[in-house]
Amino acid sequence: MSIGLLGRKVGMTRIYDSKGAMRAVTVLEAGPNVVLQTKTLEKEGYKAVQVGFLDSKENRVGKPAAGIAKKANTTPKKLVREFRVDKEELNPGDLITVTNFIVGQYVDIVGTSKGHGFQGVVKRHGFAGGGAAHGSKSHRRPGAIGERSTPGRIYKNHRMAGHMGQRQRTMQSLEILQVRETENLLVISGSVPGANGDYVIIRQAKKKPAAVATK
Repeated sequence: MSIGLLGRKVGMTRIYDSKGAMRAVTVLEAGPNVVLQTKTLEKEGYKAVQVGFLDSKENRVGKPAAGIAKKANTTPKKLVREFRVDKEELNPGDLITVTNFIVGQYVDIVGTSKGHGFQGVVKRHGFAGGGAAHGSKSHRRPGAIGERSTPGRIYKNHRMAGHMGQRQRTMQSLEILQVRETENLLVISGSVPGANGDYVIIRQAKKKPAAVATK
């Protein structure tokens, strides 16, 4: 099944593989997700499944979201996302767990990077800055930005001070090393965007073929 899974980042640690090599890994709480809606080719024009993760109070969601959850015989969810599917194999109310993935499979992880607030060009872009001697009056400034009469304006995307981080990022082709069904945990090789507790989307890797069997 190619459907993705909603989860959240637990933290990073390390494990030893079958060859005795130490691997840096990220532990993800993956599901269980509840199917809230199914989109059909006849009605919506495409096939998709809408899933939810983590229970929420009914008074903290809108009436449409509460009505969708009620039709699926479940509680409203904090995180709701939609995944395209090839076949209509799921119905509202069905559960999707970590068994959706297997060891050895490659996945893409979509998350939000850590926010660092408003930062200058030295920290945000790695500028060298000016001289550090007493005579210097430009220690951590960006220097000339070169507008003058030509072109008479600042080009878009010019590297300057501003809000740093808190952007959607995707880590591609990360290997699943462990699937802990009883704990709803996935152990992923490498790092994942975001801080501990942040929500993530786990989906089949676009640049790697689906794993056929466990390693």
